[in-house]
Amino acid sequence: MNKKLKNDAVDQLFDAILCLEKKEECYNFFEDLCTINELLSLSQRLDVAIMLRQKKTYMEIAEKTGASTATISRVNRSLNYGCDGYDLIFERMGVDSEAQV
Repeated sequence: MNKKLKNDAVDQLFDAILCLEKKEECYNFFEDLCTINELLSLSQRLDVAIMLRQKKTYMEIAEKTGASTATISRVNRSLNYGCDGYDLIFERMGVDSEAQV
């Protein structure tokens, strides 16, 4: 965990997210919390991460998601050198390297 990220306000945000129980609650909370573009960017990064896990090329990913190569590279760096947060989510979502996006 990045020590620069850890503070009471971020803890409160994560506590709030952990209170959500249904997808509709997530839609409502995140629509209030984020701009549409911010939420679409977050979902795009997850799509990119899944496709990278599936060994798709940057070009394939860019064409399918509309993500820039800079975004794809940033997500790839997180997959390789991050805190394994994506891996945890992939495991819990049942995402594997063979699945299609």
